[in-house]
Amino acid sequence: MACIALTGKERFASHEPTGEKVPPHDLHARFDQAAAEIGEQVVAWRHHLHSHPELSNRETATAQMVADHLRALKLDEVRTDIAGHGVVGVLRGGRDGDRVVALRADIDALPIKEESGEDFSSTVIDDDYPGGPYPVAHACGHDCHTAMLMGAASVLAQARDELPGTVLFVFQPAEEGPPIDEEGGAREMEAEGALSDPAPTMVFGMHVTPYPKGVVAYLAGNQYGASVLIRITVHGKGVHGSTPWEGIDPLPPAADIIVAMGQVYRQLPGYDPLAITIGHVEDVGRFNVVGESVQLLGTIRCTVEADMEVARERVKRTAEHVAQAYGATADVEFLQPVPAVHNTQPWIDAILPTLEHVVGHDHLVKAPPGLGYDDVSVFVNKYGGAYLQLGAQDVELRPDGSMAPIPGGRGIAMNHNPHFYADDSVLETGVRMHANVALDHLTGTIPVPN
Repeated sequence: MACIALTGKERFASHEPTGEKVPPHDLHARFDQAAAEIGEQVVAWRHHLHSHPELSNRETATAQMVADHLRALKLDEVRTDIAGHGVVGVLRGGRDGDRVVALRADIDALPIKEESGEDFSSTVIDDDYPGGPYPVAHACGHDCHTAMLMGAASVLAQARDELPGTVLFVFQPAEEGPPIDEEGGAREMEAEGALSDPAPTMVFGMHVTPYPKGVVAYLAGNQYGASVLIRITVHGKGVHGSTPWEGIDPLPPAADIIVAMGQVYRQLPGYDPLAITIGHVEDVGRFNVVGESVQLLGTIRCTVEADMEVARERVKRTAEHVAQAYGATADVEFLQPVPAVHNTQPWIDAILPTLEHVVGHDHLVKAPPGLGYDDVSVFVNKYGGAYLQLGAQDVELRPDGSMAPIPGGRGIAMNHNPHFYADDSVLETGVRMHANVALDHLTGTIPVPN
């Protein structure tokens, strides 16, 4: 695996508009040229979305922006208010064809204070979100995903009369997970039949990531892990802080449960990569009161979905027994389960030639499985297709597969990090990937595996 460290200018030099017309029958070349011509608009969309992020199930303005754009393209249908603020655009090609490709982007942001240093950084504060107020930022790259798919819709709409079959442009809310007491995300879109009319024969999407700019990383197998939200409520007996012996303080067992979660790995010898994380502690009370309960929120991630059942059982048993040792009790709930994103080998084999056209053989790399999750799995696992990673940072890939910052660049900033960034130069690649994958599936170059 060679080191890759191309700049955005070098990467896209061959796709800049030349003023020369491409052959009208060569849709691939036309799509590449159209993606370059719309590049500035896609960047502008991305910057606007980045400066105006919205949290899960609150993506009102984002959905409106997307829907207005799709309507301006005069698509056959623009469906809104799906699973909250989901939007689906339907483009029916002018030629006969029974294939349906669904191109998916997620549209929500995160409760994170941005520290990226971009001149279009977010300064948004959401005062009304449950548990808030929260600073809000696109610290995962969903602004890029949304802008790239809007661009792809523009490119494909120009060729509607020459396309066989149907394209669905799926803009999904609440990928980061809705508030605990709300429904949302891909599972809710699927429950509401968002992709049922017509049902896709392929689902495709991508996620920007800290790989070298312009590199596409793929994996046959579980690209992203399975996930579940943990809610542990430790119940004690509240009293005044001056007489703790009269009550049962839930804080000490809660603290020990957090520590014990780090030891659950020792109970799972031989298991594939797995993470158990407690990320939020919520206590109701004041400094001089022993409260009635403490709530812990966290997550389990597994690269192998079959490991989830064992991990859940160990988490539940540990929490209940630790609480019991203090004379307290613990209720353990597992909420908002998300299956692993599974790319099958036949789908990867089918899509690789198209990816090679878009980015070149030297910019395709195999990715290791990761413990991040993405609920696009609900769509990909049901209908078939592929979900990939698009490199977007100033890094190089070493021969051993590790990454290193490029001297003079911005370095590595992982997704969900306040310093996360994505270079605008990769947006054109994303538009081209969407458009070319859609074309190749509808025309049969990317077949449906047997």
